[in-house]
Amino acid sequence: MSLFNRHKKSKEKAKHIQNVAIFGYANLGNKEGLFHEVFKVSKKLAEAGYTVVDGGGPGVMLAASMGAKEGGGKVIGVTLYPKDMKNFEGKDPENLLDKEIKTETYVERTLELMKQGQVYVIFKGGTGTISEFGMAWGLARLYFGHHKPLILYGKFWKKIIDAFRENMFLRPEEDKVYKIVDTPEGVLEAINEFEKEIEKGEHGDHLKASTEGFSL
Repeated sequence: MSLFNRHKKSKEKAKHIQNVAIFGYANLGNKEGLFHEVFKVSKKLAEAGYTVVDGGGPGVMLAASMGAKEGGGKVIGVTLYPKDMKNFEGKDPENLLDKEIKTETYVERTLELMKQGQVYVIFKGGTGTISEFGMAWGLARLYFGHHKPLILYGKFWKKIIDAFRENMFLRPEEDKVYKIVDTPEGVLEAINEFEKEIEKGEHGDHLKASTEGFSL
């Protein structure tokens, strides 16, 4: 899949997509470049009329919420309050949410994030982001035809996908469920491209149905 960027910018909101889930690195300072990039993407999403979904924590999650608020949008936070996880960042008090969905386990939280989002934007992150990317990609393949698509943010994703292609076993449909972008405008364009694919029947009725998620 080639880098997805168009010169023509679209600000029109997709009709059948409302919630966009954001994934990425939690241990990220607010002065780092990635923080500001996530902020800009979420602001653009909010200005276009989308609701942002994130994990309610720091780093990329905080940047996503702050950007959405700056753009006049709403934020759904799927938070985790674990009883036995010492290495988990938890809810960030600065991350202001319009709706909070509380979970008690990492798996429950990940599945709820997958359920709430209709499209996933995945930024650079650590092992948590890798697991979320893997689940989102795997679910998209399993539910291909009525799946929830992925937007992989950053040029580095092409090298990662190429490495998977060279060293793992990928099915043809697994190349059709994501787009790689590297600008906030590219995110909006990718969502609109997914919208066109929905209208052509390539994604079935799943995204039209709402945010009820997969039958897991």
